[in-house]
Amino acid sequence: MRNRERLTEKLVRAAEPRSKAWQIFDSDVLGLSICIYPSGGRSFMFDYRTAGRQRRLTIGRWPEWNVTAARERAKALRRDVDGGLDPLAEREEIREAPRFPDLVARYLREHATHLAPRNAADQASMLHKLIMPHWKHRLVAEIEPADVERVLNLIAEGRSRPAKKKPKTTRRIPLKPPKPTPVRANRAGEMLRRVFNLAIAWRMRSDNPAVGFRRRVETERERFLDMEEIARLSEALGAAEDQRGASIIRMCMLTGARLGEVRTARFEHFDLERNTWVKPAANTKQRRIHRVPISAETAALVRTRLSAVPVGCNWLFPGDVSDKDQPVQEIRRFWKGIQDQAGLPGVRVHDLRHTFASLLVSGGASLEMIGKLLGHSQSSTTMRYAHLMDSPLRAGVDAVADMMRIRPRLVHSAPPAEEVTPQRAASAGSG
Repeated sequence: MRNRERLTEKLVRAAEPRSKAWQIFDSDVLGLSICIYPSGGRSFMFDYRTAGRQRRLTIGRWPEWNVTAARERAKALRRDVDGGLDPLAEREEIREAPRFPDLVARYLREHATHLAPRNAADQASMLHKLIMPHWKHRLVAEIEPADVERVLNLIAEGRSRPAKKKPKTTRRIPLKPPKPTPVRANRAGEMLRRVFNLAIAWRMRSDNPAVGFRRRVETERERFLDMEEIARLSEALGAAEDQRGASIIRMCMLTGARLGEVRTARFEHFDLERNTWVKPAANTKQRRIHRVPISAETAALVRTRLSAVPVGCNWLFPGDVSDKDQPVQEIRRFWKGIQDQAGLPGVRVHDLRHTFASLLVSGGASLEMIGKLLGHSQSSTTMRYAHLMDSPLRAGVDAVADMMRIRPRLVHSAPPAEEVTPQRAASAGSG
């Protein structure tokens, strides 16, 4: 038999705790009760039945909720139940709804594992360091386009390194102000668009808040070394103490390969009889086998490395003693020293790839040939070098113009009258 009385503040306050939790049901609103716990705490409850199931929903704790507020809430819940709704199921659905960390974990587990290792690591870094600190444990279904735009704006503004506002140690050199990173914001937007497309496929939400994100203007860097700079670079590489690092940079320049492709090269990838380099799909950006010819200078470099590495080592550029079973991982410090010695501030290792392409263009190579040598999967990528072909094209145009140029015509006039000298006049009279 249930205790049923009209709930009042005095009754709720006077109810004594027992060894087990017990309830006093309200006589005015069916299902409303106050539950008294052994600890002395009190909470308003609402009991109801739906689809043959007995359900109990907690309205709130007393005294944060008073009797009047709890009674009004119970009346609203009763109307919902009479209308066929299940208030507790809605609350449970919200509680169990996927949150952004759940989506990130599934994306990295089921999708990012199929990407190139470096790409997968970069996307994981963006998600964990640039996006999750802002969205934290928000529901996936609650994220709106405005939220995407807000976080991309913050990424585009850039940040100082390290990102900690209060580092544990005092820095001797103050942090430089953050530099704008619009390209990073665009890459993050493309990644979020892919993440939310998968969220739709996984039935976590019905639309994509990142599908129309605003792309920031990207200014492509086009830095090409001239012949004088190439000579200074070659001289600095020849004088470097670390010839392993020098050979990496030299090979980037000789082949136009990406730094990662050179670092992870193995001797088995080279056919020195035919002077070819077969890059495995795992090492290339386009995830396809890339077979390219190499010059005699590159083949000589490979032979030199074969005699420089330990016997049995398959890496063209193995790591240090501690990680000799892995390729060399980092050459940024070496490249910084080469930049200073050669007087090439701001030049990236990747700019050597652009320089390689510019030299091919100046040698008369077609864009199709350049694309194959550089391993471009799309012709639009190679088109960035099209403007370099202006010089040979302009030379051809000038040659045609020279052939078609209107030349001035020579007008032949009568020869001038011969001057009559006394000697000629005397000879004419004697005749």
